[in-house]
Amino acid sequence: MEPVDAERARQLSLFRPLGASYYTSSVTVHPEHYDELVNRGWRRSGTLYYKQNLQRSCCPHYTMRLEASAFTPRRDQRKAINRWNKFVLGPEYTRKAARLCPRSREEKKHRKCNFDLLPAVHEAEYSNIQRPIDPDTKRPLEPAHRFEVNLEGDSASKAKFDLFVKYQTTIHREDVSRWKQKDFQRFLCSGIKRSQPSSGAMSTEKRLGSWHQCYRLDGKLIAVAVLDLVPSGVSSVYLFYDPEYEQWEFGKLSALREIGFALENDYLYYYMGYYIHSCQKMRYKASFRPQYILDPETNTYDPLDGELSQKLDSRAYVSLSGDRSSISTTDSKSEAQLDPDVTEEDLSLFSIHMPGVLTLDEVKAIDLDHWYLVVHGSFVHMNDLVGWELMAMDSPQSVKGIVAELAAVLGPKLVKDSAVVLFD
Repeated sequence: MEPVDAERARQLSLFRPLGASYYTSSVTVHPEHYDELVNRGWRRSGTLYYKQNLQRSCCPHYTMRLEASAFTPRRDQRKAINRWNKFVLGPEYTRKAARLCPRSREEKKHRKCNFDLLPAVHEAEYSNIQRPIDPDTKRPLEPAHRFEVNLEGDSASKAKFDLFVKYQTTIHREDVSRWKQKDFQRFLCSGIKRSQPSSGAMSTEKRLGSWHQCYRLDGKLIAVAVLDLVPSGVSSVYLFYDPEYEQWEFGKLSALREIGFALENDYLYYYMGYYIHSCQKMRYKASFRPQYILDPETNTYDPLDGELSQKLDSRAYVSLSGDRSSISTTDSKSEAQLDPDVTEEDLSLFSIHMPGVLTLDEVKAIDLDHWYLVVHGSFVHMNDLVGWELMAMDSPQSVKGIVAELAAVLGPKLVKDSAVVLFD
């Protein structure tokens, strides 16, 4: 989604709500607009964007984020990066480098008493290591392995696809026939629009869009972290790695490196994706502290530790703002919802009372009449549609009802900066 004018307007494809989630599709979302979506509870899978109805889900997916500058690594996280660095450098290099390039007493004391994240994540990178002349070989001292990390566009390649299939079939036990090159490309190589700071740009400019952070050991691709860079932070999309290196805890290594990337490049937050409190495999995300959880009703953030965590231990859906309110609007149920013969597809989104979306009255305050609709490559206003004025916003089967629901889940800011294409 981006500003709509004759030169730059883009299309936003729309689906109806399905089950406990709302889905929409777009091939040209801008980072600034995805930033807005993430902080309204959205995530993406390729060009498919979705927002879960947490109140109607058996296992609510909560948006979580961490303020990078406030992060303090735990002992097991420090241990993971130190183990990896020792493996890459090797004992012989470490011993000889300590003799040929000795650290000062102050440096040794500081390293013993402190853990500095940025030096730690870069310590074993080949471009950063010291390579003094080895007196035994008369050549530059080399580490046990050549470890390199680079950030590149989210393009597909045979090496990435082969690694992805190896990871999915080994770690997730999927059948090899489950993934084809086109599926991989649609899933992890179809992200949001990329941009880089222009030459001589102001320091406030950031690299934005969808990227692949590629890890190579001795020239071999061993891991890929799929990242979305938005103005407010670094969003982790997916990580896949060579199962032969599973013992090195790449989940921890990549998260530490991505937090470090946020710090180095002035991104305020690190988004680890959805968090399911009842899922044991996701509990590791909570160990990267301090984490904050998006309140599904107000789209504000609350600390995970403390009151919120305690409540999530006893029930799946928690909104601290709702709990603190004497009357929670999401507690009400329409008669249609209580009728077992009525399916969700027959209901308007406004009857479902999905947390975190605009009410019908709030949508009525938006100028939907002049929202752009793409028809055969041309732009028309919604009120140019035949019968538009006669349609009801709370009619889920009408074009106006579908458009109104989309406005409710996107919010007024994105309605202003987008165009819509409807399809069957």
